[in-house]
Amino acid sequence: MEPIFRPRWPVQIKLLVSILLLALFVYLLFRFSVVIPPFIIAVILAYILSPVVNFLQERLHLHRVLAIFLSYLILLAVAAALPLVIIPTLADQLTDLNVDIQLVIQQAKNFLGQQYIIAGQVIDISALLEQITGSFQQLLEPIFGRTLDLAVGIISSVVWVIFIVVISFYLVKDSATLWGWFEKLPPPAYREDFSRLREEINQIWAAFFRGQIVLSLAVTTIFTVIGFILGLPFALAMGVLAGLLEFLPSIGHGIWLAIATLLSLSLGSTWIPLPNWAFTIIVIGLHIFFQQFDLNYLIPRIIGRRVHLPPLVVILGIVSGAVLAGVLGIPLAAPTIASARVIGRYVYAYLFDLDPFAGSLATPLPPPNPQWWKRSKKEQIANVK
Repeated sequence: MEPIFRPRWPVQIKLLVSILLLALFVYLLFRFSVVIPPFIIAVILAYILSPVVNFLQERLHLHRVLAIFLSYLILLAVAAALPLVIIPTLADQLTDLNVDIQLVIQQAKNFLGQQYIIAGQVIDISALLEQITGSFQQLLEPIFGRTLDLAVGIISSVVWVIFIVVISFYLVKDSATLWGWFEKLPPPAYREDFSRLREEINQIWAAFFRGQIVLSLAVTTIFTVIGFILGLPFALAMGVLAGLLEFLPSIGHGIWLAIATLLSLSLGSTWIPLPNWAFTIIVIGLHIFFQQFDLNYLIPRIIGRRVHLPPLVVILGIVSGAVLAGVLGIPLAAPTIASARVIGRYVYAYLFDLDPFAGSLATPLPPPNPQWWKRSKKEQIANVK
């Protein structure tokens, strides 16, 4: 059968269709915004469970559906065991930790709530502290106020839980089909670029999610053991907090150190007979040593350097992610920025006619043909064949 010649759309029509599709996408994104957080959670769950399913399918020679069900049973067993083994002790320590931190803060306010005269000038530190506290609360309330309510609402709703489980199930089950469909979307000339970009971005997210979980468990274990050895108050709670704060690169260590410094300075060690100030110096010194060990050994070997970003970029990304996407935007800021860096490098390369996959972006591409739309009918039919 002779191929049918179809005229190309003019540039104006392409531009108009692109704008309409973009407007439709933005409208749908706004209209169904309530579905986005649980869908992201489902994608994360599917991403984490995929290697487990693949392992069970290959080693036990199970059908993929059966391997998925077995993976969910393992996840459910772990989730059910946590409240029985760790949660009671952890909940008690977190309650006591909250009370003690509030006591320390109140003592600090009483100490600072005095007026000091320096060079004849009266300085009211309490008023300055109230202004700083009020500004900090105004900054955090829009970030965490509505997002925490949203997170609690999603977790407590049975409907959303079922939605997350069902979506993640089909994402794992039909992952090969979905990827095959996505790979056919780009034009043939750009499919290789799409595959390479997908592989690079996939490595970033795989390193972040799976590596971050392993890193978090390792840091939790290390901090808990060292906390019990040193007699750090609420060692289990502080260990779990250190593991969770690993999801906040660059600023998580600072948050943990601030809390640990308050506890050690006010309560001291639970069994080592040292002055509180000396015990605080030990805690700070060990944490600085561990921070270097974490940055230079654990993170490069567990997560890799693909998600490595400058601290300033990470901090700005975390704040922006919290404002734009709520609670989910905080831990996902680093891999999102790293993925945007890959796409931005690709776009930059094509804007300046460079090789998008060269490490230095210094290899020029062949010059583009500005008259591609003026090819003859015979050339178009040859390309179709």
